[in-house]
Amino acid sequence: MTKRDLLTPLGITLGFAMIMVAIMSNSGSEGISSFADISSIFIVLGGLTASMLITFKMEQIRLTKRVLKEAFLKSQRSTPELIQLFIQLSDRARREGILALENELDEVEDPFIRKGMMLAVDGVEPEVITDILNAEIIAMEDRHYKGRQLIEKAAEYAPAWGMIGTLIGLVLMLNKLAEPASLGPSMAVALLTTLYGTVLANLFFTPMAGKLESKTEEEVFIRQIIIEGVIGVQSGQNPRILEEKLSAFLTEEDMQTEKNKTNEKSYAGEKLNEA
Repeated sequence: MTKRDLLTPLGITLGFAMIMVAIMSNSGSEGISSFADISSIFIVLGGLTASMLITFKMEQIRLTKRVLKEAFLKSQRSTPELIQLFIQLSDRARREGILALENELDEVEDPFIRKGMMLAVDGVEPEVITDILNAEIIAMEDRHYKGRQLIEKAAEYAPAWGMIGTLIGLVLMLNKLAEPASLGPSMAVALLTTLYGTVLANLFFTPMAGKLESKTEEEVFIRQIIIEGVIGVQSGQNPRILEEKLSAFLTEEDMQTEKNKTNEKSYAGEKLNEA
């Protein structure tokens, strides 16, 4: 399950707003028009597109929209909830046998958990299950890297094309040295392409690539927990032992939250007994 990650659009909006405030505080609303230049936009966006077409295959370029969309989404999976799921599966497997889990797996939404548990139910050796699931993790990392590479390359190319646009502007400006009045405006236009390229790289592409990389690391972390859980359930580990083992993956904040929940349950139980 995923939901919208509001931090990405919030960060982009905040960064853009800061740029606009900086412009307007020095030149007023009239000065905004001096920062807009169609030819500079064409040089940066057109050059960036050309470089991407040269670098990547069309199949990869078609993924751009989907890759960018991922930067605006976040997973709703909770590590404590994941651990509780495996504790429940372990408890039922010990009471009724691991084959009893087959029907219950239809309700599991995560295909990675479902695949791992189906392998366990089918009696596949733990080492083989681990190898299969680790191979899936490696394949996932490779897919994510290829998608992220699109954004990383765009972050590299955008400032370079901004500089190319600036050089073009400077050449045109030098051709007008006989007209001193035009030098200032010409220099301003020449620098705009560098501004556009730098903003694209540092406000959009580089932060998005960083977010996608952190999402991949989070996904790998979650899948490592799943592998440990699957092997624990298959080997018939005591649910309490499995809980202690998987709790090693919890952050201090998650541990404190779980501890508070346990204390609340204990307190409620004591009150009920007193009544």
